[in-house]
Amino acid sequence: MNEFPPVVGRFAPSPSGDLHFGSLIAALGSYLDARSQQGRWLVRIEDIDPPREIPGAAQNILHQLETYGLEWDGPVSWQSQHHARYREILEWLISHRNSYYCTCTRKMIQQSGGYYLGTCRTQGHRATDAALRLYQQSPVTHFNDLLRGTVVCNPQLAQEDFIIHRRDGLFAYNLAVTVDDHDQGITQVVRGADLIEPTVRQLTLYQQLGWQAPDYLHLPLALGPDGNKLSKQNHAPALPQQNLQRTLIHALILLGQEVDKEWQDFTVRQLIDEAVKQWQRVKIPINSTFITTDALSTF
Repeated sequence: MNEFPPVVGRFAPSPSGDLHFGSLIAALGSYLDARSQQGRWLVRIEDIDPPREIPGAAQNILHQLETYGLEWDGPVSWQSQHHARYREILEWLISHRNSYYCTCTRKMIQQSGGYYLGTCRTQGHRATDAALRLYQQSPVTHFNDLLRGTVVCNPQLAQEDFIIHRRDGLFAYNLAVTVDDHDQGITQVVRGADLIEPTVRQLTLYQQLGWQAPDYLHLPLALGPDGNKLSKQNHAPALPQQNLQRTLIHALILLGQEVDKEWQDFTVRQLIDEAVKQWQRVKIPINSTFITTDALSTF
């Protein structure tokens, strides 16, 4: 009998644009790490910020994942369908005095040094035109990363009472992702290194809610020729719809995996299956990787 709980990983993109090469590295690393442990791999669309969403992007993302052979288990989860659950958690935090309303603006916080100093903790503000902040009673300042070892966070960031419900009525990312990961039974979160800092905030929520936190592994980021990470905000091009094997192979190389020349003649399914068999977490590089515009044609 297996004495360890089954592995459940996930990929959770926001529908603010198509997947790009940096997205593929995150999705592929998460998929391979879960599948190599005979685990399940879930997909969740993080559609809780309508102003940033692009019509049709969610369906495009799902199609891209299927095209690149990244098949998920069970139905797709949509954060926009979880509002009642988020409200339930907010009400619990309010009733246990683990949160409070804040009317401070970003400009006010910047003028006080860039970090929120708990100005409204004792002000007794009402919910009208206010954000809800988590009251940091036992901040998490560090955590163990499965790739990087002990990661120590900026103490000012770790101690900050962060927003869990926005002034505009939207649910904050850290609240939604923590609730969803817990409710979906996620045991390991494999994602890009740009999300290292929010991890301590999510761990704080796990702690205050009395939940078991998943393990975390933060992958290196793909950088463009300008040295900035590939991202939707930086207008990274969408994943190509041709030469899929070459794109997958390049992503595997950047993830430190050994790739055989013959793999370029495999079907996408054969390539993914072989990558699962050969996956070695210990070979993943820690540092971000610089790529050039013609990098995908070099293999």
